[in-house]
This record gives sequence, C-alpha cells and structure tokens, in this order.
Amino acid sequence: MTLRFDKNNGLIPAIIQDSRTNAVLMLGYMDQESYDKTLDTGKVTFFSRSKNRLWTKGEESGNFLELVEIKNDCDQDTLLIRVKPMGPTCHKGTDTCWGESNTSDFGFLSQLEQVIDDRRKKDPEESYVASLFDKGINKIAQKVGEEAVEVVIEAKDDSEELFLNESADLLFHYLILLKAKGYSLSDVVAILEQRHK
Repeated sequence: MTLRFDKNNGLIPAIIQDSRTNAVLMLGYMDQESYDKTLDTGKVTFFSRSKNRLWTKGEESGNFLELVEIKNDCDQDTLLIRVKPMGPTCHKGTDTCWGESNTSDFGFLSQLEQVIDDRRKKDPEESYVASLFDKGINKIAQKVGEEAVEVVIEAKDDSEELFLNESADLLFHYLILLKAKGYSLSDVVAILEQRHK
C-alpha cells in the first residue's frame, strides 16, 4: 500500500520505538524524501518542521537511530519505526523525549521486581521477602531449589492449578535470588537474546 503523505501537508507522524525494550523514544515527522533516505541509509531521517529541511537524528550528536523495521498503520498515514538507539534520543540528553529511562519493561514482572526491592528493606519480622534476604543467599538459593523440585513433581501430576501455582512460586523466588545476586530479569533476557542471534 502507498503511504498517505497527502493528508497533512506531505508529512506523516513517525513514532520511534526501541526494538529491544519496546520503549517509545520520540515522535517525529517524515515526508517522502526522509522516508526514502531512512530506507536507503538505515539511519532514521525526519523532516524537521523547525529547520524546514531533512534531519537525520544524530547528525550532530552522533546518537543515531539505526533502523530495525518500519510498520505502517491501518490508514497508511502513521509510521511505527523500531530502532536501535546509539545513545540518548532526546536533545536534552535523556533516553526518551518524555524524560523516561529506556529500560526493559516486562509488565507485571517488572512491577514484581520493584515490590521485591521495596520489601527487602522492610523489617524481617513483618515481610517474608525481607526475612529471606535476612537469612542470606544460601537460604534464598535453597528456596529456589525447593520450588523447582515442587514444579517438577506437579508437572508429572494432572493438577493444572497446582502446577501453575508452584511455577509462580518458583518464578517469584527466582526473582528474589536474582535481586540478592545484584541482577534483574533484564540481565537474563539479554543473555537469551545474545544466544538467539
């Protein structure tokens, strides 16, 4: 399908998204020429409304946006451009133009990592998570092993509910172990991504 550059004075919005973290980095505008240049060079190029010319992101800062893929929306008048950013995206030096950190977000699991981090600082008498941290790495590792064995046992039985509950327990305690070792889920995902290449 043909992109609808005719709708808004020859420009269409281009939403820029990190291909690794899925964070939305910025919004720019493209005309046909900047779109074609992006495809030709592999570096995202916009039409700058303030400069009234083509502008390749990073041409001054070196913080280019390497093209991974371009998707058109259903009306062919908006682009979703997935990129590998070569540094901060915003001209103010932040990862995104909304001042957010460009980190992986695993939905509820990322929230759970934050809950674990918050609870580890609580009184061990009042928080199960804090009590595990208080007992040390050996106890946390032992708990992960126990939960893993319970998952294996339930996998051999026919109770879906027990299997899923034990799986949740294992994942929860694994996140605690990662935190205790100073790592996060994103560190493990990065290794899996490297292996996938």
